[in-house]
Amino acid sequence: MSSVRPARVPTARKSPPSGPGSLTAVQRRLGRDWRLAALFLAPMAVLVGGLVLVPIARSIITSTTERHGQDSVFVGLDNYLALVGDDQFHTGVVNSFVFTAYAEVFKVVLGLAAALLLHHRRRGRAVLAGLLLVPWVVPTVVTAFSWRALLDPIFGSVNTLLTATGIGPLLASAHLVDSWPAGWLSDPSLAMPSVILVNVWKGVPFFTVCFLAGLKAIPADLYEAATIDGASAWQRFRSVTLPGLRHVITVTVTLSSIWTFNNFDLVWLLTQGGPGDVTAPYVLIAYSKAILQLQYGAGAAVTLVMLPIIGGLVFVLVRLLRQDTNIKLPRRRRAARWIGTQRWAATARKALPWVVAALVTGLLAWASPQIFWKAAVVLGVILLIAAGVGRVVSTLQSRGGRRSSSAVSGLGSWAALAGLLFFVLGPLYWIAVTAFKSEGQVVMRTDDLWPTPWTLEQFGALFDNQPFGRWYLNTLLVSAASTAVALVCAALAGYALARLRFRGAQGFTVTVLLTYVMPGALLFIPLYQMLIGARLTDSLWSLVVTYPTFTLPFATWLLVGYFSSIPIELEEAALVDGCSRIQAFGRVVLPLAKPGLLAVALFTLTNAWNEFLFAFVFITKDEYKTLPVGMQSMIAGDVVPQGQLAAASLLVSIPVVIMYALGQRFLTEGLTAGAVKG
Repeated sequence: MSSVRPARVPTARKSPPSGPGSLTAVQRRLGRDWRLAALFLAPMAVLVGGLVLVPIARSIITSTTERHGQDSVFVGLDNYLALVGDDQFHTGVVNSFVFTAYAEVFKVVLGLAAALLLHHRRRGRAVLAGLLLVPWVVPTVVTAFSWRALLDPIFGSVNTLLTATGIGPLLASAHLVDSWPAGWLSDPSLAMPSVILVNVWKGVPFFTVCFLAGLKAIPADLYEAATIDGASAWQRFRSVTLPGLRHVITVTVTLSSIWTFNNFDLVWLLTQGGPGDVTAPYVLIAYSKAILQLQYGAGAAVTLVMLPIIGGLVFVLVRLLRQDTNIKLPRRRRAARWIGTQRWAATARKALPWVVAALVTGLLAWASPQIFWKAAVVLGVILLIAAGVGRVVSTLQSRGGRRSSSAVSGLGSWAALAGLLFFVLGPLYWIAVTAFKSEGQVVMRTDDLWPTPWTLEQFGALFDNQPFGRWYLNTLLVSAASTAVALVCAALAGYALARLRFRGAQGFTVTVLLTYVMPGALLFIPLYQMLIGARLTDSLWSLVVTYPTFTLPFATWLLVGYFSSIPIELEEAALVDGCSRIQAFGRVVLPLAKPGLLAVALFTLTNAWNEFLFAFVFITKDEYKTLPVGMQSMIAGDVVPQGQLAAASLLVSIPVVIMYALGQRFLTEGLTAGAVKG
């Protein structure tokens, strides 16, 4: 911030707002700043229109056609009607629902627990938060590879560890698994719970960061007042913490539900939808029909028929994000009616979560009875342990034993953190040690926990046997280019939507939100067709052009919130000093928005670095593959070069982990001041 010269704030009086007489007829009709807004929004409008809206329209048209040889024949609604009797499609929809619902429940519980544990720590909080953030940072292909190896029924460390501790046979005797050793990804009854477990492992850090940002925004005075009134820890949590996090929890769960419901890469890399179709989500069904069977119309119909569900989630998200800024004072003659409406709305808001929870619980019990009771047992054990520790602490406090209650509370916190860190860092530690083993150690499974001796053999084999350097360079170029495009366009569009006055601003903001949550599953089919027509497939340009579809809308949305948090008086002072609007934007607003810009850069760079679906569909030649697709191609059937994949995973993850370690403070600040904070 030292490069910004403090602006002179006017002391006498502010200049009066421009009245209707000072505006031209066009300005009165389109808004005072419509020219500058058009200039700032043009790049994003072109990209979003050409890469999101046009492909969606094209997908709708494609869904009414059927391919006969080289020709596409109009068939009307036949593709949609065929889905009514398509058992594979029905299975995919149920799988997507089951996968999403269970994953969100456990991510909320574990993410909230981790955030509370970190929020109350005075020492080492930044280090612990950085460690917990690592699973979210590492590429999905690394996540899938590590967990596939760990869950291997014969050579995997999970079965070995559970057998050695006696937990595995106990799980079998409790009928949580059918037999021991368990085939986690090959057993139809365990494959879906295993995929959910991996998704939870990867998603908990995102929830933790968002909940930490929300906890920081809750005033400490509320906790002090509750403590003075004699409220217990549970009462403070129920009456202060949960209401204070309501907005953050709802927005985070809604966003994560959209992402999880449309997940493709994690499921594909872990099980490819198997065994059978027991883990195949609807996105994989669409991919199979459109890309493997070349029935673009049928694949487009699968994605479009899910739009009502996505649309409902988007509607909830838009209402939540706009409810705090669109409340206007009613006229006196409508005050009574407005107050009654608000009371009814408040009652409905309180009842809605319980209604939704009951509905989802009933659907889960019907759709997956075997998973339902197992998940209930695991969740019940977690909650009982937390409640038991809390009860002991409360009892000791009520009896005046402050030291003993503090000791029990501290011991419980450290035990919970240790268990959480073991769950989070265990797979990553396995990758690190495997990368430095010799091929003999990997094959013979000797020295599992510590290589003896340490060797760089796997790194040498990786570069000798695979075009890994080319994949790395491709990923670096594509990620940097797409991040630069997203950052520039998002900064311009975010400023225009946050500061400028023009007609259609709210509509454009809603469009940004809609395009942000549009799944890649809806876009990859029409984009693939467009790239074929433009002859851009099997080139890095296909990725540079299409990656803004999922990075630019989010970047704009976050920066709108961050620009709005910057005091407008600073910008007005620069305008009074003679700066133009563009100069004020470049010299005052952008320097103050560095945390938000860095948060956006981290998000967009990570998404581009980790992206799998578009690269998997658009690229087939080895020389143009990115790291996620290239690493997936290293696995040939049952032949898995574990040592080389571990070395590749380490090299892929280190740059992103370093960036997040350096930018973690800016990430949290960007989330707090930006879109996640209500």
